[in-house]
Amino acid sequence: MPRPDPVPAPAPSLRQRFWRIFRLLALLSAVVAGIAVVLVTQGAGEVHASLIIATFAGVALTMLLGSALMTLMFLSSSSGHDEAAAPHVQEKNEDE
Repeated sequence: MPRPDPVPAPAPSLRQRFWRIFRLLALLSAVVAGIAVVLVTQGAGEVHASLIIATFAGVALTMLLGSALMTLMFLSSSSGHDEAAAPHVQEKNEDE
């Protein structure tokens, strides 16, 4: 029985594309975190520095994690690696 070819390694251009998208989303995360800090500190009387730091770090890291995962899903889908990894799933879908 023939064995399928292994999944090819991602091309260097794919890594460059990921980092380009990720840098843009990191900038967006920092901007959104800054807006969140401004909104938290507005209208509140006395605000501790720890609240500002925790708000900024929480919002920024949450957005960075989400954007990194979404970027990886987008690049995986557009690269064709998903189809190469599971060819039997495509065959079942074509039969239906």
